[in-house]
Amino acid sequence: MSLHPLAGQPAPHGILVNVPRLVSSYYALKPDPENPAQQVAFGTSGHRGTSLLGTFNEAHILAVSQAVAEYRAEQGITGPLFLGMDTHALSEAAWMTAVEVLAANGVDVRVEKGRGYTPTPLISHAILEYNRGREAGLADGIVITPSHNPPQDGGFKYNPPSGGPADTSVTRVIQERANQILRDGLGEVKRWPLRRALEVVKEFDFVTPYVQQLGRILDMEAIRGAGVRIGVDPLGGSSLAVWQQIAEHYGLNLTLVNEQIDPRFAFMTVDKDGKIRMDCSSPYAMASLIGLKDRFDVALGNDPDADRHGIVTSDGLMNPNHYLAVCIFYLYQHRPQWSPEMGVGKTLVSSSMIDRVAQSLGRRLVEVPVGFKYFVEGLLNGTLGFGGEESAGASFVRMDGTAWSTDKDGIILGLLAAEILAKTGQSPSQHYRDLEARFGASAYTRIDAEANSAQKRALANLSPELVAATELAGEPIRAKLTQAPGNNEPIGGLKVVTENAWFAARPSGTEDVYKIYAESFRGEAHLERVVSEAKEVVNAAFRAAGVL
Repeated sequence: MSLHPLAGQPAPHGILVNVPRLVSSYYALKPDPENPAQQVAFGTSGHRGTSLLGTFNEAHILAVSQAVAEYRAEQGITGPLFLGMDTHALSEAAWMTAVEVLAANGVDVRVEKGRGYTPTPLISHAILEYNRGREAGLADGIVITPSHNPPQDGGFKYNPPSGGPADTSVTRVIQERANQILRDGLGEVKRWPLRRALEVVKEFDFVTPYVQQLGRILDMEAIRGAGVRIGVDPLGGSSLAVWQQIAEHYGLNLTLVNEQIDPRFAFMTVDKDGKIRMDCSSPYAMASLIGLKDRFDVALGNDPDADRHGIVTSDGLMNPNHYLAVCIFYLYQHRPQWSPEMGVGKTLVSSSMIDRVAQSLGRRLVEVPVGFKYFVEGLLNGTLGFGGEESAGASFVRMDGTAWSTDKDGIILGLLAAEILAKTGQSPSQHYRDLEARFGASAYTRIDAEANSAQKRALANLSPELVAATELAGEPIRAKLTQAPGNNEPIGGLKVVTENAWFAARPSGTEDVYKIYAESFRGEAHLERVVSEAKEVVNAAFRAAGVL
């Protein structure tokens, strides 16, 4: 994809979302329940869409909230439901709809006091804290957020009592029931007027317990004592109040460089494709914070629900893969209470630098499909100390090895960068250069290639036997994977591995493309050859499947 002329530039007025139209469409437009594009669809991070296209409207939230209430009743989940929202314009509207339905169904709903915003990791933390030591009356949660998506989008995700993203067996039940409710004209939805619902909803302080317990997972005293100069940009998101309290409670040398909350996200710089997107791993979306890098020892960014992290040092914005490798190398050497049996979790499209780091540490590598839900059980039961995705989402366990959050936590990942500097005297980017000197430098890319619906289905259901190639970019192929080695779950595509390179190909869920992820430890030229041959391997598999 070519770089848009506006990439990295302040968002011009002409591309800002019309919030009144967006919210009016939420209530006025009715989705067609027979149109697959307008049905409830839970992807890796819940149901997402926009009211302007009939893909995220009041009807969707009425149906899915009723489906969640019914699922809770069927599963005997009788504890409180922690409900949070981020700062997207549609989140506020969807929050009100959800409250009306959940209250009418007798659910004990807990919301941030003053109807404030609640980051995803604080919902996960609250669920785990409430459920600790309990076997019955367990809590669960909902976060209304489309994460880093553009301002016109809305999102709704469910976290069961495990505290992390619901797995497919759960979301399938909720999705199917919600779509049935839509097809039946919403007649089975129980709903109270908002005023009545708010009379039974209980306010809850999500921020204070989370902030006060940070010393159980991070060396906050070391950060304070070293006087690390920290810059934070919440990117107009729900973590603003959390960072304010962190700075005050721990006495950190922390500056909030942007305290604006604006549902248009008009303060953003434009992403690479010309859209406003609050992606803290994008150098274009993070251009404002990167421009301030010399004012701070480390600077941190979060997306609107704070489940992602962006790390800026004097060298600029770190590649998410690089930072994950540094975190793993540091944590497993600076957490003496962690069990020697604790593995390292990574998604199969994350850098193989992590494989080399884990091997050097003598740690078991657990490689799973894309989706943080695959780390939930390991973080919860202590078989994983860390789980991370190449898209800048990760979490890790407390000092004592118990679970902190089982959803992505961009706040602790940001503070960890400050701890690393405070304890070692080196920034995370300096540490990564040391890793390159020890394990080799890698070149990594992700690109899109055209694919029709038949080809995407074939790729998602590919078997290794359909891949005839024996070499990739001059090296013998060591593995052809359609199941993740860490848990044997289908990866929804193909991964091909050699000694010094790999590629993975997965169909897009929203566009007529498939995504190629690739990495080489033999340089950029070799990486280009890997990508070129990856397309040939996939096309050959398409031919074998009769779809090319």
